[in-house]
Amino acid sequence: MAKRSDTGEAPPLGFVEHDHGACRAAALAHARAVCVERGLKLTETRAAVLDILLESHAALGAYEVLRRLGAARGSAPQPPIAYRALDFLVANGLAHRIERLNAYVACARPGADHAGAFMICNGCGAVAEIPGEAAAKGLSRSADALGFDIARAVVEAEGSCPACRAASPESGS
Repeated sequence: MAKRSDTGEAPPLGFVEHDHGACRAAALAHARAVCVERGLKLTETRAAVLDILLESHAALGAYEVLRRLGAARGSAPQPPIAYRALDFLVANGLAHRIERLNAYVACARPGADHAGAFMICNGCGAVAEIPGEAAAKGLSRSADALGFDIARAVVEAEGSCPACRAASPESGS
């Protein structure tokens, strides 16, 4: 189990044991509150797709989301339904697209205007969102020095989570 860092920050939820039921319920409640505050409609389908993303801290492809949505409803919806719901969630800061995996993950800090950065475990597929503001500032400073205008930046790191490192005989642990 991951521990707090020397700075006192809690480790990213994707890599630490926690009460996932409470985590999931809190995230759904927060998403509903964000939508009410912004005058957005969290439809039944959008809420169901968010709940699917909240099932674990792993990124899911659109077709896996569609498969799970169909299993939950007892009928297979058309792909545009999943894509529209995912687009809404991403556009409103409730989910993120993980470029490297062409997949989606629920936002760990929904409603906050933030630059997310992602740690992706190559072993188990867990994805942890960490604050990416420092990386964004560094990129921005470098871009400014070059006269470059950043339209969009994605920070994703691949590696091994604490559980996979502990389970690996090569980890040296």
